[in-house]
Amino acid sequence: MSSAAIEHINDLSAFVAASPSSFHAAAEAARRLAAAGFTELSESEAWEPGPGGHYVQRDGAIIAWVQPVDATATTGFHIVGSHTDSPSFKLKPKPTTGAHGWLQAGVEVYGGPLLNSWLDRELLLAGRLVLLDGTEALARTAPMLRFPQLAIHLDRAVNDGLTLDKQQHMNPVWGIGNPAEADVLAVLAESAGVDAAEIGGYDVVVADAQRGEVFGGSNEFFASGRLDNLSSVHASLTALVHHAAAGTGEHIAVLAAFDHEEIGSASRSGASGPFLADMLERIGHGLGADTQDRNRAYSDSVCLSADAGHSVHPNYPGRHDPANRPLLGAGPLLKINANQRYATDAVGAALFARLCAQADVPYQEFVSNNQMPCGSTIGPLTATRLGIRTVDVGIPLLSMHSAREMCGVADPLRLAKISEAFFAA
Repeated sequence: MSSAAIEHINDLSAFVAASPSSFHAAAEAARRLAAAGFTELSESEAWEPGPGGHYVQRDGAIIAWVQPVDATATTGFHIVGSHTDSPSFKLKPKPTTGAHGWLQAGVEVYGGPLLNSWLDRELLLAGRLVLLDGTEALARTAPMLRFPQLAIHLDRAVNDGLTLDKQQHMNPVWGIGNPAEADVLAVLAESAGVDAAEIGGYDVVVADAQRGEVFGGSNEFFASGRLDNLSSVHASLTALVHHAAAGTGEHIAVLAAFDHEEIGSASRSGASGPFLADMLERIGHGLGADTQDRNRAYSDSVCLSADAGHSVHPNYPGRHDPANRPLLGAGPLLKINANQRYATDAVGAALFARLCAQADVPYQEFVSNNQMPCGSTIGPLTATRLGIRTVDVGIPLLSMHSAREMCGVADPLRLAKISEAFFAA
């Protein structure tokens, strides 16, 4: 692997480690943007941002942009969209449970995790605490939970087929004692430096505590939690910071990292919500745009919907299209679906090919086996809401939606290079 690819993957590992929840991911992106000279703006205040880099956080989502000096009311947008959330488990109300001398946490399945991959791992709790006075605090515990698997001695048929009941079996243990005398929220409050009695609400998820690791015969692989889709958030963030430093490009470069993609995006901070439209309209307003100007700007705009896709699995080749079989480390994916589960069309495909040629990186095409249902992304949502041409892309993974996913070391840097070329176009 090149030194640049290793440097990028190490930084991705640090970004994922700092982002156990969508709220932490948005905060870490904001921290990095501020360090690069971007200006934070508040939605509750009037603003007409001038040239340079700016960003706005909304819950577990963040939108950042770089406005060229010569931008006008009809200047188009080059947007890289991604999402900050990953499949996991979310803390329920009355979360301190337990039985038979054990302390457990009541959790609800969030999205579509591979349940078995969460067994026998050291896990932590992370997310947002909201106090009774409205103050918000980020919380993150040390490793404290585990979904313990039943020993094979007590289930001799387990290797013939493991069945996990989401209510009965997916309650992690976190201590020994009497649930009536314990409080998992107190542990969270202590990690955030707040009083547990003042907690009025919380959005807290379970996260794998293990850091990312490079491995393989030639160090060609990388394993980590939350690669779907922090790999895309990190790539677009890295690209936008580099783009701001370069000071080039005719379009307004935009990073849009949404929350709640894994559960359908229908929220105020999700891609089905108004966040991106709100920000683009306010940017245009600062440039004096009326409705016609905004429509003209959108007609000259493109969105790269960057979300992880599937590599061919060597043990299950029949689950993949026989002619399109992407591999880890062979380049990012151009994702295509006849039924518009991905928003890529011929114009977008040609654009992506040009960007890859400019960035001097290979790419691969992905299409589903006709017998397999195709997932979707923020791409069709963005295209539908705004009428902006959208292209679905992303790095290939194995073990998608596992607690610990796997990618090729070279691919995240390649996605960042493509994103940077896109921002500069």
